[in-house]
Amino acid sequence: MRVTLVHPAGFNFVPGQPDFSVLANRMAPIGILSLAAWLDKHGHETAVHDCLGPFAPAGIAANVDAILATDPELVGFSATTSAFMDAIDMATSIRQRRPDIRIVLGNVHASSIGAPLLEHFPEIDYLCIGEGEGPLLDLADGKPPAAIDNLVWRDGPRVVANPRRQRILDLDELPFPAYEKLAGFPAGYHLPLFSYAKRHGATMITSRGCPYTCSFCDRTVFERLYKVNSAAYIYAHMKHLRDRFGVHHINFYDDLFTASRKRVDELCCLLIEKPLGMQFNCAIRTGHTSEEMLHQLKRAGALMVSLGIESADPAMMERHKAGVTLDAVRDTVCKIHAAGLRAKGLFIFGLPGETPQTLRATSDFILSLDLDEMNMTKFSPMYGAPIWDECADGSSGDFREDWRLMNCLNFVYRPEGFASREEMDALYNWHIRRFYDSKGYRHRFAHRVWEHRWSLWHLVRNLPRVVKAARYFSANRAQLEAARRDFPAHPRQPAGLKARLGHAAQRVVIAPRGA
Repeated sequence: MRVTLVHPAGFNFVPGQPDFSVLANRMAPIGILSLAAWLDKHGHETAVHDCLGPFAPAGIAANVDAILATDPELVGFSATTSAFMDAIDMATSIRQRRPDIRIVLGNVHASSIGAPLLEHFPEIDYLCIGEGEGPLLDLADGKPPAAIDNLVWRDGPRVVANPRRQRILDLDELPFPAYEKLAGFPAGYHLPLFSYAKRHGATMITSRGCPYTCSFCDRTVFERLYKVNSAAYIYAHMKHLRDRFGVHHINFYDDLFTASRKRVDELCCLLIEKPLGMQFNCAIRTGHTSEEMLHQLKRAGALMVSLGIESADPAMMERHKAGVTLDAVRDTVCKIHAAGLRAKGLFIFGLPGETPQTLRATSDFILSLDLDEMNMTKFSPMYGAPIWDECADGSSGDFREDWRLMNCLNFVYRPEGFASREEMDALYNWHIRRFYDSKGYRHRFAHRVWEHRWSLWHLVRNLPRVVKAARYFSANRAQLEAARRDFPAHPRQPAGLKARLGHAAQRVVIAPRGA
């Protein structure tokens, strides 16, 4: 069967405004590349279309033209929450122009809601719940929908959610993602600016699932079963990217790369004994990393490690990321620096319980850590997260459910400790300026200018766009705030859907504090 897999663009900055986010970071859509390789392995003909790619046209109609030009029999959209309505708009157009094409949607949004999406959107034929390899291959093979686990489908007027299927237990059985199908890879894709010293860069995901349950994190795709690629597989994958595509830096986007210490030790030994001349970044967890492991990561080629901290308020941390303390964070950052690695802190602003005081305390804590990099996202509730019900029922704040804005770049949720979203934006901007204007960050940056030469060259090559972005967002603050405040919902945006998944699908629920 001819299958075209699509990565919708969605909203990646602020509503109604130019999208400059891909200038700073354009990641290859690993999910659809992996599915394309899997289907190719089983004899099907696949194409991929990245609506955020360097050669993608602008607008729904032009992207639909590009999809139909591949002459597909089945089109699969891998859509996050913020990209879901873009996928629907494209699916509607495809259905009108080519009603014979079957349309399937997967990824986290479909996996966390399930059957109600088919009830609201008749242009969708199927949903893939959880891992997509099994149901997508069964569909391409022509297997009857009733016999395909992990599938939600229509039986006449009735929407049926089939049972969940067993997870893939040996990830080494999966082929490497089909990077060769991605127009412009790797030169047209780039890692976050100033996060790498060698080029070209690429992303890899070497595990599925996470052994922890943070309040804000969706668990409906992989649930809590944690499976990994072996060290030998990862090494071969890295070598493949280097030899075929000239990639020399990898960002491992695993939820927790170092959860399996044995695997990390084996991979580091391989990279030390048989160097590939590559560097990499990965995520660790406070309290789950030894000095020995950090030194070994450095010897193996690690440049920077990230750790999720989220907040500096002890009550917030206990509520949303249990098991992590501020003292442990300080100790871990010191060990990271002692090993010669860069430390990047990951934070979330706007979780239930947040107040102006907790944000200021977090900002003070961030500056005290002497971090090399920092990322603070704006909290967006997600359907499959334990904290979803508390956010959606309005018991601890105000939630504006607009899927297009739920991209961690807009404050769709306002905790009761804030008077307005404008107050939250002002505090967020204050902290960002404070961190990047700090003497510590400027000193570190100045000493690494030569290491950052490829990032600087990227900015120089795109200087007109950089200047345009800077002028636009500095000169239009009032307009931007109004756009966020008054942005109309998509005319087909549903709200308050109750998830309905197949048998054995699990969603952990955390009761709100004081309940």
